Amino acid sequence: MIPVSRLLFRGSTKACPVCGDRRLFKKWFTMIERCPTCNLQFERIEGHWSGSLGLNTIVSFGTLLLVLVIGLIVTFPEFPIGLLIAVNVGTAVVVPLLFFPISRTLWTAIDIAMRPLEEDEVDWESFE
Repeated sequence: MIPVSRLLFRGSTKACPVCGDRRLFKKWFTMIERCPTCNLQFERIEGHWSGSLGLNTIVSFGTLLLVLVIGLIVTFPEFPIGLLIAVNVGTAVVVPLLFFPISRTLWTAIDIAMRPLEEDEVDWESFE
């Protein structure tokens, strides 16, 4: 049993939550199907990635809200509307793109914490 803190740390650093391997992406948006070290299949059930999408949405909207509030506080009482809009549009575009791979590995870690691994899901001998 892998501690939840280790699962979440590995997932938040674009690593396999089970073994820590970092060779999970062919390109920024292209994740391999199975971990090359422990053979974990990342899409554990049909619809698995909808959780990743939700996680990415929550982080993106949270960041957008934070940028907006900080922008309003810093520029009070004269709000430069054009600048605030530009910064927030930039945030709304960049954050989901940057967070995409992390949302995938982090969601897999959360999924494993909620639904522990079955014995046959991972090749335990390959990395122990």
